[in-house]
Amino acid sequence: MSKIFLAIPSASAEDKRDIISICNETDCELKQLPGIYQLVLGQVTVSAMRDVAIEDLLGREPIKADLSEVFEYINGKTVLVTGGGGSIGSELCRQIAAHDPKQLVILDIYENSVYAVQLELRAKYPELDLVTLIGSVRDSRRMYEIFDEYRPQIVYHAAAHKHVPLMEDSPCEAIKNNAIGTYKTAYAAMAHGCERFVLISTDKAVNPTNIMGASKRICEMIIQSFDAKIKAGKASEIPRLFTHYGAEGPGEARSPKLPENVRTEFVAVRFGNVLGSNGSVIPIFKKQIENGGPVTVTHPDIIRYFMTIPEAVSLVMLAGTYAHGGEIFVLDMGSPVRIDSLARNLIRLCGYKPDKDIKIVYTGLRPGEKLYEEKLMAEEGLRKTANDLIHIGCPIPFDNDEFLGQLEELMTAAYGNEKDIRELVEAMVSTYHPDNSPVSVVPDHKPAERPRPETEMPAEGELILSAG
Repeated sequence: MSKIFLAIPSASAEDKRDIISICNETDCELKQLPGIYQLVLGQVTVSAMRDVAIEDLLGREPIKADLSEVFEYINGKTVLVTGGGGSIGSELCRQIAAHDPKQLVILDIYENSVYAVQLELRAKYPELDLVTLIGSVRDSRRMYEIFDEYRPQIVYHAAAHKHVPLMEDSPCEAIKNNAIGTYKTAYAAMAHGCERFVLISTDKAVNPTNIMGASKRICEMIIQSFDAKIKAGKASEIPRLFTHYGAEGPGEARSPKLPENVRTEFVAVRFGNVLGSNGSVIPIFKKQIENGGPVTVTHPDIIRYFMTIPEAVSLVMLAGTYAHGGEIFVLDMGSPVRIDSLARNLIRLCGYKPDKDIKIVYTGLRPGEKLYEEKLMAEEGLRKTANDLIHIGCPIPFDNDEFLGQLEELMTAAYGNEKDIRELVEAMVSTYHPDNSPVSVVPDHKPAERPRPETEMPAEGELILSAG
């Protein structure tokens, strides 16, 4: 026997995971059979049977959110998506385009990916008023120009550098793009009467050990500071951070005065790792398997939380509709997945034996990388929303005026490519503790059954939503 066909479409996600685990102990290729009624009705042919997707191994049913209120909110409005060519940004564009916005404006710095999204959406939604722009969120002049011309009512801010090891090597770039880029975009939104600004954050902002996570925590703090000032009626006290002035930049002439009653609602949404996104482990593992191995795993005990791209985007949009300003939304993502198990199961699904046909090599944690992503800061609690899948984190308080005052110094240091940028970030983000330890290579061994004592494992059921 060379193939096994899984033909139990009614099985739960947990049962499928267990069945697939048993099948993976054989040398057979595994395929998933559609329901018999689908074959009878001619909806699918046997030749079109799909391979078992890696999502089938997550052991939970896909999250299906009721987005009716989201689409009622989006309908007839101008929506801007920054980073619209990326994994999360492009899916945001797809879901928004499907529900009749007045206009969809896509912004990205990378022309190739955003051009592909433009072609896709124009072909699928020929009546859509679609604007595709190239520009950087770092460029305050460009952001003011865009907001002045298109006046978006809703902004989904997905533009960010997200790769942890690369940002460890280029920390100033993480600050320029993530922190300062978010500040400039948020200020432009507020100055032009935007109704709602949704920041796409990450679980790596929780007790960060890397500069990428710390930069995203600063993004969250920016959102919280803007919200606090607006609620206090002191939006005019928010400083304008520009790297260009006068005739060469926004200056007074191109920087509109803030509306008398600023009403922009700012919200952050954190979530974890996204299956199939750019830079995620699954595409990397698949490529390594295609090349005959080895498959590289940083540590046998490393665990992560996963969700699919459509799940992540649906919940980002849903959380955004609950915003009253200042919230950090938290998602119930279920149990974490061990990356080593994910790699071994993927090797088996491709018809190979782990460690025999395809070797697994443990390379050691990279700078700034954790074994266990955390769900909430220890000081944070949770509040319920109308949706059982989404909660609100109660963030750590900080001095908004002091923080806003520190941002200009941080911007100057980042654009000056100062070597001590991590020290400045550490002074601003109390939970940031840089990991300066050398990388250790983990011996190639079979991991223990349980990565650490049960009391140390993250509790099930709560995770802050991310995108990146």
